[in-house]
Amino acid sequence: MTVISSELGAASPGLRRGAIGLREVLFQSITDMAPAAAIAASIPAGVAFAGGALPLSVLIALVACLLCASCVGELARELPSAGSMGTYTARGLHPSIGFLVNWAYVAVAGLIPPLVLLQLGYTVATTINGYDPGFSANLWWMFTIAGAVIVLAAGYFGIRTSARMGTILGTFEIVVFVVLAVLLVIKAGNANTAAVFTTKFTPAHFRGISGIIAGSVFTILAFGGFEGAAPLAEEAKDPRKTIRRAVLGATLGVGLIYVFTTYAADVVFGPGHFASFSSAGPGSWEGIARASYGIFWLFVFLAIVNSTIANSNAGVTVSTRTAYAMGRIRAFPAFFASVHPRHRTPQYGILTAFLVSIGVSVGLGLHFNPFVAFAMVGTGIVILLVAIYLLVNAACIGYFLRTRGIHLNWFLHIVVPVLGILAFLPAWFSGAGIPIFSFISPLPAPYSYMGPAMGVWMLLGVIYMAYLYRKDPKRVTEVGTVHLDLEPDLRAELEPASAGA
Repeated sequence: MTVISSELGAASPGLRRGAIGLREVLFQSITDMAPAAAIAASIPAGVAFAGGALPLSVLIALVACLLCASCVGELARELPSAGSMGTYTARGLHPSIGFLVNWAYVAVAGLIPPLVLLQLGYTVATTINGYDPGFSANLWWMFTIAGAVIVLAAGYFGIRTSARMGTILGTFEIVVFVVLAVLLVIKAGNANTAAVFTTKFTPAHFRGISGIIAGSVFTILAFGGFEGAAPLAEEAKDPRKTIRRAVLGATLGVGLIYVFTTYAADVVFGPGHFASFSSAGPGSWEGIARASYGIFWLFVFLAIVNSTIANSNAGVTVSTRTAYAMGRIRAFPAFFASVHPRHRTPQYGILTAFLVSIGVSVGLGLHFNPFVAFAMVGTGIVILLVAIYLLVNAACIGYFLRTRGIHLNWFLHIVVPVLGILAFLPAWFSGAGIPIFSFISPLPAPYSYMGPAMGVWMLLGVIYMAYLYRKDPKRVTEVGTVHLDLEPDLRAELEPASAGA
């Protein structure tokens, strides 16, 4: 049993070391990406901007995320930690940046459950309403709450239960959509065309590269979570190898599935009017399956439902492990570091995630509607997540240059991160509503509200960090030291560097 000593001198049990292997860690990243939910909702949310050229937006997002995944993998090999992104940026850039990255990352992971639980609610409600008009689709919130309860139970009973559930659900959803995509490509016949990977089919109001970039905001949302394996470093076997393989494998594998399935839906639906494709109704994946292969729609429906549960579960895992890492150094309130004595799970963090999931999903969904709320939460996630990816790319450069060249690989540690930064910048500016480039079109309201909202969240983080620096600077500087096998001299090296911050 790993024991973490608190600043009060008391010992408490830590996370369960070596509890899961490569398969479970790999599916943590896969289910955090939520392939079926992303294919059915996140990616189609971009068709209004990219239209029939949406496969190109997906391909661009895949390249950008692969570049970042390489950086995450390299840093995870050096700094395996439940603090993951915050630890990487604290060591590669500065402890204050690491603190703010984890502040943002907890918000991102905390918003993933309400995002997909909204999708769960309206998917189930509209499907039932289609068979029984007497059942109101406005009762979607019942299924959202039910999904949150299932995730609460899975997270509470331990990482093994949570990870195994993710493996089973993740496998099922991938198989269903790949099989359906193959059938759709065959059905499309002569309609198959590579023109969907150009700007030819972008809609009139987002013509050309402007539509591709705007569409990539939502396709990047589909990739969000590829790094989800990283916070499991303290519970994984041989984390220095396992985390890197899982992050790269999930990004490439699921990314290729995204490209293929989006292409399949595009060519069978018709690139010229693909802008009318959506996440529900006849012009959706479920609608295509129903019209093309009858009962196959049921498998698509089940895949979407289980994907939302798996993704919500993965989001809770990431947010609670990150909050745990911050809580045990008292950068976050100490109760986040409280671990259940039997199940070894961050029990209060999981309960907090449950309450946030219900509050955000039901609150926004009832105020607007579940479809608009889904896109709003997704936009907020992208704004913060892409900013994190940008900083992690930069941290890769900073960390390996600081090793004085001992482990430096110029291609992996300099060229790849720079390319990753350049690839992510347009999507971040677009999501944040900053038209710094002429080809970027700002998002319309209410999606545009999310830029200021996320700005307020980060401002609160800066204020809280300033308070911690004044009260006890170690609570910030130790963000860079919460990882395995920490050499004694590294803490001493890091703290003086931040003393004058």
